[in-house]
Amino acid sequence: MGFWGKILGGVAGFALGGPAGALMGAALGHAADTGAAPGQQRIPVSTADIAALIGGRESLFAVSVVVLSAKLAKVDGVVRREEIDTFKRLFHVPPENLVEVGRLFDRARDSADDYEEFAGKLGEAFADNKAMLEDVLHALVQIARADGPVNKAEGAFLRGVHAQFGLDAAAWERARGAAPRAPGGVAEGDPYAVLGLSRDVGDDEVRAAWKRLMRENHPDSLASKGVPEEFIRRATDKVAQINAAWDRIKRERKL
Repeated sequence: MGFWGKILGGVAGFALGGPAGALMGAALGHAADTGAAPGQQRIPVSTADIAALIGGRESLFAVSVVVLSAKLAKVDGVVRREEIDTFKRLFHVPPENLVEVGRLFDRARDSADDYEEFAGKLGEAFADNKAMLEDVLHALVQIARADGPVNKAEGAFLRGVHAQFGLDAAAWERARGAAPRAPGGVAEGDPYAVLGLSRDVGDDEVRAAWKRLMRENHPDSLASKGVPEEFIRRATDKVAQINAAWDRIKRERKL
C-alpha cells in the first residue's frame, strides 16, 4: 500500500472519534496488510508507537495534513472549491486515491474534533524536522489564501498550528511569505534572512545555522524519515538556496 493508500484505514478509524481513531484506523489497515493478527499488536500509547505500527511517519503525515487542511477550509464557515483544489495541488493526491482522501477530508471537515490535537501529533512526530513542518504550515497558508485574504478565523487557526508545531517566529514570517523562501530570491535578497539570522551575529553562529539547516533540509535525510516526495523536491531547492546564501556570506566575511 502506497503513501496515500493508507488513507483508507484512516477514514475507517475516524468514525472511532478524534485523531487517535484516525491513526488507529491507519494502524489497523497496516496490520491487515502485513498479516498481523489484532491480538498480536500492542495498543499504541504514543505518536511514536502509532507511527511504528503503521509503517512509518508518512502515514501519520498523510492523515494529519488531510485533516488540518479540511478543518482550515471549514474554519470560516464555508469550504470553497478553490481551497480544495489548492489542497490537492500542494499535496499531489494521485487520481487513484482521490475518493479515499475525499472521504477523510469530508469527515474531518464535519467533525467537532479539535485541530490542535492533529497538529500536536504531527509536530511531535516530526520534531526533528522543523523544515518539513514549516513547509506544511506554508501550504496551509496558501490554502487559506485560495479564496481571498486570510480572515481572522483562518489567522487564528494558522497561529495555532504554528504553536503546536513548535516553530519559531522566523518560520512564521517565512511561511506567510514575509521572508524569502524561493531559491530565486537568494541572488538579490538578504542571505542572512535565508538562514534566519541578523547581520550582527558572529561567524560561528552563521556557520552553525548553515550546518543545522543543511541537516534539516538534506533530501537524503528527509527521504529516510518518511517525508513525501513533494517535500523532498522542495528540500532540494531549499538546499540550493541555503548554500547560495552561505557562499555569499562567506565571501562578504572572507571566511
